[in-house]
Amino acid sequence: MLFFRFAGDGFWWYLFITMCLRPFVCCLLLLLPPAALLAQRPDIAGSKDHPLISRYPGMVITNYTVNDFNEFVFPLGKLNPTAGPFAKSLKVEGKVTRIYYEYPAGRSTLEVFRNYEAALKQSGFVVLFTCDSEATCGFGDIHLVQERSERWDGQQRHLSAKLSRSSGDVYVSIHINNQYGVQLDVIEPKPMEGGLVAVDAAALRKEISVNGHIAVYGVYFDSGKADVKPESDAALAEIAKLLQQNADLKLYVVGHTDAVGNMKSNMDLSQRRAEATVKVLTGQYGIAASRLQAWGDGPTSPVATNKTEEGRAKNRRVELVEQ
Repeated sequence: MLFFRFAGDGFWWYLFITMCLRPFVCCLLLLLPPAALLAQRPDIAGSKDHPLISRYPGMVITNYTVNDFNEFVFPLGKLNPTAGPFAKSLKVEGKVTRIYYEYPAGRSTLEVFRNYEAALKQSGFVVLFTCDSEATCGFGDIHLVQERSERWDGQQRHLSAKLSRSSGDVYVSIHINNQYGVQLDVIEPKPMEGGLVAVDAAALRKEISVNGHIAVYGVYFDSGKADVKPESDAALAEIAKLLQQNADLKLYVVGHTDAVGNMKSNMDLSQRRAEATVKVLTGQYGIAASRLQAWGDGPTSPVATNKTEEGRAKNRRVELVEQ
């Protein structure tokens, strides 16, 4: 019979645990399911997988950020910090979701890479660039977004892919390193939220006086439509103020589009948008119609390339041109 009177004696208590209780503990461990023995630590608070791309099984989110609007350097070639940042890249502006996953134990970079590659292709993504070593990916520190630096080196693989869809393109950048983990960036291009910086009548006057024209990005329309959106009120009020303070000023109000679609529809759309802008200025703000002339220039006067979403967003604008 065992008595607990020797519990205060360290040696005898240790002997009791070792000889009597260890077998029961071992049996209990054998009866537990694997998930209980290998409990995975939770993701960082507030994080979640992107709805378009699930994680590789066993990975844990260690860092998570979402910027509603940011610039992302999208890799399309080898890292080249001295001349680069890359041999070829694309700057994309829009919503940027960054997810860092802890690397899954016992898995090769190739296995993780192939799973992501297959899943993206199956979902309709087109792979634009891949690399599989320092020789093909490059080596060094890089800022894909300005706020954070990451390092490319060691056993690494990278994949850049794009999904074209009617609701908007999606860019995906996946960098896999067996030391640092898996870095997933999802970029959803979109124009910057307007109305956060006011258009100033004095600044408009100054720019027109120097250059004869100014692009106004504060007049908003839905895609393919010519109805002036309410978010445009602040910019239109300043344009009206400019005209009220300068009674001799006459303007061409010129609508511009990107190059998406055919020429005829874009020319028509730009003309209707210009006319809609003039209509608000005359009807709502009392500007004499004789001082304003609407003109549609379509995609014929771009200020940036139409090959990127960033460039197309800059080309969609209303310009004020001095008559």
